[in-house]
Amino acid sequence: MHRVETGEKVVALTFDDGPDPAGAQQVLDTLAARDVKATFFLVGRELREHPELGRRIAQAGHEVGNHTYSHERMVGVTPGFVAQEVEDTDALIRATGYGGEIRFRPPNGKKLFALPHYLSQHDRTTVMWDVEPDSAGTPAAARVVEETLAKTRPGSIVLLHPMYAARDQTRQALGPVIDGLRERGFRFVTVSELLQARPGR
Repeated sequence: MHRVETGEKVVALTFDDGPDPAGAQQVLDTLAARDVKATFFLVGRELREHPELGRRIAQAGHEVGNHTYSHERMVGVTPGFVAQEVEDTDALIRATGYGGEIRFRPPNGKKLFALPHYLSQHDRTTVMWDVEPDSAGTPAAARVVEETLAKTRPGSIVLLHPMYAARDQTRQALGPVIDGLRERGFRFVTVSELLQARPGR
C-alpha cells in the first residue's frame, strides 16, 4: 500500500529507522508541540539498544511499525530468516508497551519471494509511501519542505528519515512540513487511521 484513495485531506507522517538518540527525542518534541500523531517504523536491533526511546515513542501515543531486526534487504533470504527478522522485532515492539496492530515496512522497500509469502501467510499489512523527500541523500531542510508540500495529496503516506545524526536537515524540516500541510487543510493521522479512511470502510 503506497497511499489511500480518499477525498478527505488526511495524511500519514511516517518515520523509518532508529530509534536513535541523535534524533528520536527532537522528533517527539516537534510532534508533541504540534499535537501530531505519527507512525514510526523501527529497527529491532536499534530498539534492543535503546529500549527507553521505544517506550517514549509508544507512551506518546504514536503508532509503532516493524522495519525488520537488522535492516537487511529482504531479497534472496530464507523463510526462516524472514520469520526471525519480523517476529524478533514484533517482540521488542510489544516490550515498549505498544498494544496496537503492528504494520510492516521492508528496508529500502525491497520485498521478493520469501518476504511477501510470509506477510501474506500472517495477514500483515505492508506499508510503503508515495512521498519521500529525503530518500536520495541528505537534502537541505527547505528542499524537504518544498518537495513534501508539492507532492502530498489526500491519502498520502509521507516517508521521512529523521533519526540519525546526519539527518539534522530532515529534523529541521519536520515542523515546517507539519505547519505547511496544516495551512493547506491537511489533518494528520497514523497509518492505521489512514486505512480506516478508505472508501467502503
